[in-house]
Amino acid sequence: MSTAVDRLLAMADPERAAGMARFFKSGPGEYGEGDRFLGLTVPQVTVVARASLGLPVASLEELLADERHEVRLLALKIMALECAAKRTSSERRRELLDLYLRRTDRVNNWDLVDASAPDVLGRAVLAGLPTDVLYRLAASDLLWERRIAIVGTFPLIRAGSLDDTFALAALLEADRHDLMHKAIGWMLREAGKKDEGRLLAYLDEHAATMPRTTLRYSLERLDPEGRAHYMQAKQRIS
Repeated sequence: MSTAVDRLLAMADPERAAGMARFFKSGPGEYGEGDRFLGLTVPQVTVVARASLGLPVASLEELLADERHEVRLLALKIMALECAAKRTSSERRRELLDLYLRRTDRVNNWDLVDASAPDVLGRAVLAGLPTDVLYRLAASDLLWERRIAIVGTFPLIRAGSLDDTFALAALLEADRHDLMHKAIGWMLREAGKKDEGRLLAYLDEHAATMPRTTLRYSLERLDPEGRAHYMQAKQRIS
C-alpha cells in the first residue's frame, strides 16, 4: 500500500493542487471543507490503481481514511475496477461493497461518488442486491450518501431498468443542494436515452416543480422545441 501512495506522491503537483482545492470547494464552510489535494488527474490515479488491484480490505480502508483527496480516490478506483471486472469473485465483491457502505463518510466529494457508486454499489444492485439500500441512502442527512443513491442507479439505467431512477428522482426532488440537482438531472438525462417517452411523461408531471438545474440537465438531449416547452412550464410556476 505504501508503494501505491509513494507513486502518487512522486507525481504531486502543488500548483495544480491549489487550483483543485478551489475547484472542489475545500474552503471554510464549503462542501469540501478541509480536503487536501496532491494535484493529480484521474488518469494518473487510475494508472496507480490498476497496478494496485487486490489490496486487502484493511489497506483499502486505511487509504479511505487518508486526508488527501487523491489517496481516497485511489482506494475507490481500485474498488470500482475490481467490481467492474468479470474475474472478481463474489466474495471479494461483497467485501468491497461492505467496506464501501461502511465508509461512505469517506466518499466525501462529488467526483469520489461518481468514480465509485456505479461500479461498487450500482453493479451490486443490478446483480440482485435489494434496492432498499438505495432508498436508505437517499433518506440520509449526508449529502454524499444521497448522491451515491441516485448516481448508483447508472448501471440499472444502462441495463434498461429505469424504475428506481425515476422513483429516486421524485423522492429527492426537494433536495436543496446544487450537487444533488446536477446529479438527478444527469441520471434523468441518461434514463431519457433509454426511454425518451418515459422521461417526457416524468417531465410532464415534474418539470414545473423540479429545481431549474435539474430540469436543464434532464433536457439536454431533447430537441429545441422540447426544451423550450418544459422550460416555459417551469417559468409559469416560478
